Amino acid sequence: MKELYYANKDRYSNGMEYERCGRSGVLLPKVSLGFWHNFGSVDPYERSREITHYAFDHGITHFDLANNYGPVYGSAEETMGRLMDEDFRPYRDELFISSKAGYDMWPGPYGDWGSRKYLMASLDQSLKRMKIDYVDLFYSHRYDPNTPLEETLQALVDMVRQGKVLYVGISRWPLDATRFAAKYLKERDVPLLIYQGKLNMLDREPQEEGILDFCAEEGIGFISFSPLAQGLLTDRYLNGIPQDSRMSKGKFLKEEMLTPELLAKLRRYNEAAQNRGETLAEMALAWILHQKGVTSVLVGASSTAQLEKNLRCVNATPFDEIL
Repeated sequence: MKELYYANKDRYSNGMEYERCGRSGVLLPKVSLGFWHNFGSVDPYERSREITHYAFDHGITHFDLANNYGPVYGSAEETMGRLMDEDFRPYRDELFISSKAGYDMWPGPYGDWGSRKYLMASLDQSLKRMKIDYVDLFYSHRYDPNTPLEETLQALVDMVRQGKVLYVGISRWPLDATRFAAKYLKERDVPLLIYQGKLNMLDREPQEEGILDFCAEEGIGFISFSPLAQGLLTDRYLNGIPQDSRMSKGKFLKEEMLTPELLAKLRRYNEAAQNRGETLAEMALAWILHQKGVTSVLVGASSTAQLEKNLRCVNATPFDEIL
C-alpha cells in the first residue's frame, strides 16, 4: 500500500523566499519547478513523485506545466493529475499551478498556435488531465503572427470570467505585442500577471529587447525558463561531451554549439563561480534572480539531489561584478 504523503510542517520556514509578482497579490517562490522534462509517461512515476514532494516540502509552491509537456504530449499533466489524487489535493489551495497552450498539440488546424478554438479546447483538456477545476495561471505559450492578438487575448479574458483561470500570462511574445497585450488586458480588468521568457547568462534577449524593463515599469512579473541553457551552464561540458549527456543525444543541444569560444566563456564563468564558493549552476541561477524585474526562476530536476543543489541559489551572494 502506498505511503500517505504529509507535507513538511516547516515548508515555509526552511529557507525558501517569496517574491511579489509584479503589482499583484501573488507571491511566487524564487525557485519554481518546471515539468517540461522528467515528468512524462516515459519517466518513472515514483521519481516524479519524490521530486515534487521534495519541492513542496522545501517551499516550492509553483508547478509549471503546459499541454504538450511529456513526452508524450499531455503526459506531464496526467502525472500532475495522479499527484493531485494521491498526494496534493489536501494542499491544492497552497499550490500555484500553471499551464499553457500555443505549440503543436494535436493534428489539424485547431491544435496549434493562438486561436480561440485551440486555447479554449486545450484548457479544458488540461483541467481534465490534471484533475483540477481551475489553473492558477494560464499562458499563451507563444506569439501567433497570423491570429489577431485581440482573439488570443480575449480568449484569456474569457477563461478568467468562466472561473477556469485565476491569472493570465504570455510567453516569448515580442515587445510591441507585449505592450499591446498589457494594455488590452488591463482595459478588461484582467491584468497581465507575468511574462515567461528565456533568460540566462548565455541568452539575455529579454534584457536586450527591453522586455524586463517594460515588465518592471508596468508591474508585470517575469519568470525565467531554461536558466541553465539546457545544461550548458553546469560543469557537465567543461571537459568534453559526456556520452550520456543531452548534447550527445543531439535533441536539444547540438555538438557544434560547443565552440571553442563558448567553452572558454563557460570556463571563465566556472572560475567566477568557484571564487564565489558556488558551482557554475548555482551561480547561473543566482545571477538570474539578481536581475532587475525577475520574480522567479524555473528549474527542472531529474533527482532530489539536483533540486537540492539548485535551491542553494535562493540565498546566494549578490553580484558585485558584471558577468
